[in-house]
Amino acid sequence: KASAVNITEKASREKILTLESMNPQVKAVEYAVRGPIVLKAGEIEKELRKGIKKPFTEVIKANIGDAHAMGQRPITFLRQVVALCTYPNLLDSPSFPEDAKKRARRILQGCGGNSLGSYTASQGINCIREDVASYIERRDGGVPADPDNIYLTTGASDGISAILKILISGGGKSRTGVMIPIPQYPLYSAAISELDAIQVNYYLDEENCWGLDVNELRRALNEAKAYCNPKVLCTINPGNPTGQVQSRKCIEDVIHFAWEEKLFLLADEVYQDNVYSEGCQFHSFKKILYEMGPEYYNNVELASFHSTSKGYMGECGYRGGYMEVINLHPEIKGQLVKLLSVRLCPPVSGQAAMDIVVNPPVPGEESYAQFIKEKESVLNNLAKKAKLTEDMFNKIPGVHCNPLQGAMYAFPRIFIPSKAIEEAKAHKMAPDMFYCMKLLEETGICVVPGSGFGQREGTYHFRMTILPPVEKLKILLEKVKDFHIKFLEKYA
Repeated sequence: KASAVNITEKASREKILTLESMNPQVKAVEYAVRGPIVLKAGEIEKELRKGIKKPFTEVIKANIGDAHAMGQRPITFLRQVVALCTYPNLLDSPSFPEDAKKRARRILQGCGGNSLGSYTASQGINCIREDVASYIERRDGGVPADPDNIYLTTGASDGISAILKILISGGGKSRTGVMIPIPQYPLYSAAISELDAIQVNYYLDEENCWGLDVNELRRALNEAKAYCNPKVLCTINPGNPTGQVQSRKCIEDVIHFAWEEKLFLLADEVYQDNVYSEGCQFHSFKKILYEMGPEYYNNVELASFHSTSKGYMGECGYRGGYMEVINLHPEIKGQLVKLLSVRLCPPVSGQAAMDIVVNPPVPGEESYAQFIKEKESVLNNLAKKAKLTEDMFNKIPGVHCNPLQGAMYAFPRIFIPSKAIEEAKAHKMAPDMFYCMKLLEETGICVVPGSGFGQREGTYHFRMTILPPVEKLKILLEKVKDFHIKFLEKYA
């Protein structure tokens, strides 16, 4: 009896880890793409499975750029090479083309024990880093790239977080300020919160197709100097969630600003293959930096990022990516490798997938025709869906959508009547969260409120991926239209 009392007392002992005692920086992290709206969508899915009646039969998750989850087919050649690397016995199979086998053998030779199951160097497999450097040189018209400046990463997110960890220091007014575009991809605000840095917002110009204006950069920088030490400038091109593609002149202006103000540049270029609008073209920051001459190219510190998750590949689950870092202080290079070595190495299957992105079949190889056909099919399809989404949104009263020049999202501006804003306040919700929650509950469509990405005061948006198949996307857009009109009627 006494020991039973003891056990009961032990069972009710206070937890060591509580909301009060946990790391406050982690508590401050928010990640809207998988936030409350997605949790609610999961609950609704469970209710549908139990047979609970709703005004819809399925939840359409348009909240995240997860291409394969939305039905996009994998690129055959990429999967063939990763399959061969994973199960080398298949190298004897006549079912696989020789060009896929050749790449798989090369990757396996770079692995300890010729196995994808071994750790690799912290920077990644050497031959893959060489392939990345060759890819960058081809992409940028011969601008040299050094494999030693290439770091393979667990998706682009891992590289971005690692660079921010190295960059952030100081306390009080000398704390590092990180300039990020608003609207932004919430990875940035989350990483800045976690690392206890200072977020410095600069606003993209919605009236000018989400353009980036250097005068706005200067305003943000000068205001931030009063309370922190701004030393990092992040840019996303093509934009997420906004879908704009930066012009060459814009990139030159940004580079000149970073050079002038002594800022470390981060160029998030994971959507570089996703450019749809006529007259738009992807220009890498590295290429423009090089073409601006040695004064810039030898001095501006730049980290640029790419990934297997987007583009035409959509291989989110492999968590493959790379970053190229140039003009890094030699001693800092050693510190970065040390930091990366703590996580041992990126997933080796993801490294193999990244290799096929940068080293695809070339003319004359047996897989080339099929590869090009699949790649162009995905990109042409996305271009169609981008135009369809823009056109349909702009036919809805109280909705305005800028051209979707690139990436894979729409970020329409929505009019929310004052009565709805009051009701949102009564529910302790941001107005666009209230709108998105109603949309989910009444139609089964899951999108992310603009407040999760940042937006100008008094404006409201949501982010929606354009990845669903065309027919499903049309249904989704029609449902949004019907919902929005009823919403306006109810709250007008």
